[in-house]
Amino acid sequence: MSRKYFGTDGIRGRVGEFPVTAEFMLKLGWAAGRVFNQQGHNKILIGKDTRISGYMFESALEAGLSAAGVDVYLLGPMPTPGIAYLTRTFHAQAGIVISASHNSFEDNGIKFFSAQATKLPDEIEAAIEAQLELPMETVSPDKLGKAKRVDDAAGRYIEFCKSTFPNEYDLKGLKIVLDCAHGATYHIAPSVFKELGADVVTIGTSPDGLNINKEVGSTSPQALQAAVLEHQADLGIAFDGDGDRVAMVDQQGKLLDGDDLLYIIACDMQREGTLCGGVVGTLMSNYGLEKAFASLGIPFNRAKVGDRYVMAELKAKDWRVGGENSGHIVCQHVQTTGDGIVSALQVMAAVARSGRTLAQLLEPLNKLPQILINVRLGAATAEQVQSSPKVVAKIAEVEQALDGRGRLLLRPSGTEPLIRVMTEGEDETEVRALAEGLAVVIQQEVAG
Repeated sequence: MSRKYFGTDGIRGRVGEFPVTAEFMLKLGWAAGRVFNQQGHNKILIGKDTRISGYMFESALEAGLSAAGVDVYLLGPMPTPGIAYLTRTFHAQAGIVISASHNSFEDNGIKFFSAQATKLPDEIEAAIEAQLELPMETVSPDKLGKAKRVDDAAGRYIEFCKSTFPNEYDLKGLKIVLDCAHGATYHIAPSVFKELGADVVTIGTSPDGLNINKEVGSTSPQALQAAVLEHQADLGIAFDGDGDRVAMVDQQGKLLDGDDLLYIIACDMQREGTLCGGVVGTLMSNYGLEKAFASLGIPFNRAKVGDRYVMAELKAKDWRVGGENSGHIVCQHVQTTGDGIVSALQVMAAVARSGRTLAQLLEPLNKLPQILINVRLGAATAEQVQSSPKVVAKIAEVEQALDGRGRLLLRPSGTEPLIRVMTEGEDETEVRALAEGLAVVIQQEVAG
């Protein structure tokens, strides 16, 4: 479907620049309300992360939804997966998330969850976009929507998160550093891990509206690595600004990405007999992860980059677990969407059941060196560059060199005018040279 406003993960951009403006959010709330009211629905939840513009957009969306005759339930600061969970348990028809995820505070965005706590179907997004083209009309005063603040939203989600951890285990005796990125997990994650028995040290739990993701969180893990070593902790856990990504750090301060966490979770589920199929990764998942799963007899499929595509592949295969190396992990047996806290708890369940450390659980996984180079495009499109004879010839040369020992991935960025060149294989020097050589040929082609 060709979308005018919706991307693969909602609407996102710089605050104050169309469409991330108060005026547009007012109209968006009205348009979404109109679509759901046409289906006989009249209750929508709104949650947000901690960036300062969330106040403005929350009010604008609330006004638009009320004008369309929809009742609004305000959750306040809440992780994206928490909004998904509460949308389902409140039997609401949709949940709206105000967040720009791992971006800095200058950006913000909107994404929706359906009544089933999944991403909206394409046809619903298309219907909302169609309503946005119409003049805004307010329902009669007696049909205006009401607004209610949900005071116990955090407590409800905390209890849900704890319920995904096995009852027969706890986290007593473990010292854990939590990095909440000054984001939406700041008042949730510490309670979850403390109530499960862990000795918790926190960083990134003082949001001021401007510091979300600033030098903390899963996309800036250096602070967590330092804190784990400083406090002599057993491990560290970092979330991004809206709480759907997670990264971890072991006792020695080594960073674990989404591939590492996916391996630990899947292996634990295989031992427990609950895997029920295979695992979904993405085109960026490390080749070593694929080889490790093959050695265990675990099927592994690659989806396009983006949690939307991971979830679609899981549903198509009727499998339970998938994720991206960025830290979006989907555990469909316990949650409908990527959930940083819940995914971390699945890793901690593996630690508790096995009695082993993170490093010990990862010993069988031999990840291959992965080199990524971004080449900026000029006037030519990515398709034109990729199909040029010189680039095609160089691709064939690189693929032949890596045959059976690694792989090449060449893909255009979905958000920037870039082509991403990724090589991986057993010899880091070789794969770096191959990536750089292909990048030079692409740059020459771009330069004309």
